[in-house]
Amino acid sequence: MKALILAGGFGTRLRPLSCTRPKLLFPLANQALLDWTFKSLSDNGVDTAVLAVNYMAEAIVRYFGPTKFDLGIIYSREDRPLGTGGPIKKAADLLIDGEPFLVLNGDIISDVDYRSLVEYHKKKGGLATIALIQVPDPSRYGSVELDGEGRVLSFVEKPELGMAPSNLINAGIYVFEKEVLDYIPEGKVSTENEVFPILAKEGKLYGYEAHGMWVDIGVPESYLEANKMILSKLGGITSSNGYEVDESAEILEPCCIGSGVAIGSNSVIGPDTSISDHVHIGQGCRIENSIIFPGVTIGDYSSVKNAIIGENASIERWVKIESGSLIGDYATISDGVTITQGVSICPSKTVTESILSPRQVM
Repeated sequence: MKALILAGGFGTRLRPLSCTRPKLLFPLANQALLDWTFKSLSDNGVDTAVLAVNYMAEAIVRYFGPTKFDLGIIYSREDRPLGTGGPIKKAADLLIDGEPFLVLNGDIISDVDYRSLVEYHKKKGGLATIALIQVPDPSRYGSVELDGEGRVLSFVEKPELGMAPSNLINAGIYVFEKEVLDYIPEGKVSTENEVFPILAKEGKLYGYEAHGMWVDIGVPESYLEANKMILSKLGGITSSNGYEVDESAEILEPCCIGSGVAIGSNSVIGPDTSISDHVHIGQGCRIENSIIFPGVTIGDYSSVKNAIIGENASIERWVKIESGSLIGDYATISDGVTITQGVSICPSKTVTESILSPRQVM
């Protein structure tokens, strides 16, 4: 079985971190986001993954190469953004082999049972099946209404508050028969707006209600939530070889510690925190529900809560970084500075004064 992964997005809502790397290489529990998807696909009988790449394509190709987790990896390169449907059409020759194929949004983390999804699709006999997830607020997504047989009756992309036909939303995971390709024109196409409504009208689109872990990593809060969910699933303290923790420091579960990490005396790390490789943390620090990219230095008595710190950033002494803040790669936050909720610091920027209202620092 083959799977097409849509991997060409710009990750605009995760800037400045996505200015220097594609979103699919963001670490989750110290592994690239897409690694978790590849593992799940491989465990569910997929043998070939086709990556539809555009933004920072070469970084993705260098990282994953031709195979990983027993998956063969093929790259379908776009010279311009093609929406969600155009990449499927472009990769048609790589996908058709007599069997239905999967299509996944690359920025989704889930434990959807792909085997059960495909079996359901074959049983229903439609041309396409959408995996669906129940959410409290469907306005960020595509809301779906089903009939008693599981056919999709209506498909409303990003409905206004209170106007959604149900709380079942498009999970960004599909099974397609090759005939669906006939419904997708060449060029930039929205599958959700231009293809699914036609299939639904013809009674050829089905919905499969999935359960379990599912996060769309589009905003910082969702990225932190995905990290928390994976850490919870792993449980305990996962770590690489070769890290040093002072005997007076405390690591609260669940937590992930990379190789070459040093944690100073009386520091408290976790819970729900990923510390990447070669991070140095001073004494008396407090870090919780955060993601720390590789090579970061955090000075004595600094605190990081519900925040994301980019690669090789330098957080000096007595710094306080609060909820929802993003610190770009190689940025420096000087002694005694407070970064309040919702602040984004661009790469290589030096911040010498506290920032007490949400904004982006260029």
